Amino acid sequence: MVHPAGGVKEQVAGLYAKKLAEKGFVTLAYDAAYQGESGGEPHFLGNPASRVEDVRSAVDYLTTLHFVDKENIGVLGICAGGGYAFNAAETEMRIKAVATVSAFDLGRARRQGLGDSLSKEAQQQKLKEAAEQRTREANGEEVKYSSYVPNSLEEIPENAPTMYRQGYEYYRTPIAQHPRSENKYIFSNYAQQASFTAFDRPEYVSPRPVLFIVGEKAESAYFSKEAYDKALEPKEYVVIPNATHMEMYYKPEYVTPAVEKLAEFYSKYLK
Repeated sequence: MVHPAGGVKEQVAGLYAKKLAEKGFVTLAYDAAYQGESGGEPHFLGNPASRVEDVRSAVDYLTTLHFVDKENIGVLGICAGGGYAFNAAETEMRIKAVATVSAFDLGRARRQGLGDSLSKEAQQQKLKEAAEQRTREANGEEVKYSSYVPNSLEEIPENAPTMYRQGYEYYRTPIAQHPRSENKYIFSNYAQQASFTAFDRPEYVSPRPVLFIVGEKAESAYFSKEAYDKALEPKEYVVIPNATHMEMYYKPEYVTPAVEKLAEFYSKYLK
């Protein structure tokens, strides 16, 4: 289970892990390096290369467990975790089945904004600011942090996408707030995030099966749809009616059908 950017294992990854374990699967939810209870300094570093390596390391660990069939390991990534999981699977052949829920390409979003709405000029300005901050930190100044989602209602712009508004509700209210999920990443790491591409070679996963699950009303669904269109068979694209990106994280009426589909998918392809 590969959790979203800024998330920890006790949130959506843990929920899906529990639901699939109840279906008879061995599941592993973990904190990415630099996040939650995992090690790595400076903490809250959002390094895509590290996140992809975490997936490989999780597979390493699973192969050491006597009750795990080493030839039948699958991956499930959620939000940015979906992008990291898919990217890892392109070259990690020990992964035999790949599924995502509300997949999100964090690198593309950093470069181009949600819905590819960010202009080249705005992108370059952000990169310039991150580069200048990195220079300051290299010369002894304090680390600067940025937030993944708004920290308060007051920070939400009037025209904010539903995904960001509900991101605040999920991560910063009792719905799923967790003391180790602090909603921040090191801003000078922005360029590393912007250089990452999650779904540039989906055909490399073939002939291993892929499954994309999205909410009907998810503003991020285009990430999954474009990857699905480029992927080779066997592949599936499943739309959960009425759900948004964030509602796929926790609302039973959307999580339940997603878990049913995931269980069907993994049962079919992980013998």
